[in-house]
Amino acid sequence: MSTNPKQSFLCGLIGAGIQASRTPPMHEREGDEQGLRYMYKKIDIETLGLGTDALPDLLLAAERMGFCGLNITFPFKQTVIPLLDELSDDARALNAVNTVVLRDGKRIGYNTDCSGFGASFRRGLPDAKRDRVVQLGAGGAGAAVAHAALSQGVGQLSVCDSDVARAEALAASLCAQFGAGRAVACTDLAAAMDQADGLIHATPTGMAKYPGLPLPAELLRPSHWVAEIVYFPLETELLRVASAKGCRTLDGGGMAVFQAVDAFRLFTGGVEPDAERMLRHFASMGTR
Repeated sequence: MSTNPKQSFLCGLIGAGIQASRTPPMHEREGDEQGLRYMYKKIDIETLGLGTDALPDLLLAAERMGFCGLNITFPFKQTVIPLLDELSDDARALNAVNTVVLRDGKRIGYNTDCSGFGASFRRGLPDAKRDRVVQLGAGGAGAAVAHAALSQGVGQLSVCDSDVARAEALAASLCAQFGAGRAVACTDLAAAMDQADGLIHATPTGMAKYPGLPLPAELLRPSHWVAEIVYFPLETELLRVASAKGCRTLDGGGMAVFQAVDAFRLFTGGVEPDAERMLRHFASMGTR
């Protein structure tokens, strides 16, 4: 690892409504700790008064200004793909990109949501039984988390979504990659939860803007583990209810940090971030 103080990196986050993101301070603090000149800018189309059609121009501007990388969030994780030169295997499999490296005239897309959830799950629930798992949510984040879950040895993933066709499409895609029967679209949530070892939550429910529970509380029992991807607030209503019932829980902070860990490594061309230090910094910022 090189920490030459003359090394400088200019990175950013493109999305809509991203002013509360914890990603910029996580990156900049770690850059400081590594002795780097590291700047991370928020490029918020809402603040800038731009529409979603501005993405090609924003990418071109970032290249011309010398950005080494960009994180990509809602609503661009899929629309950015045609604007890229290469995709990592995960990004191609998920058809979603949240990290773009700008290097040697090329735009290379990655998905660190997938690796971020996987790292958080290994750290927080290393010995959790995972024969049958229910996942709520089949959107962009849900696809990344489902891919990570099956990579972590989940035997069968039951995917539930308010859009049944979306759940069916994700399950079919996962089976094509991981094998027949590894994922199914859930049609009876109560029955699926009755057979499940754990629950992964990958919808916006529980965020400050969308309070509440994503499923009836009575479907949770003490033998379940519950993994959350929402991290603002860090303790969602789902996690409060699950903890009160005696469930093991995993909050969404780990995924937020570990996706940033992987993006930092990609942006810097291999400078190894200190994941534990980034976790401590994340915790110090407050997430309510």
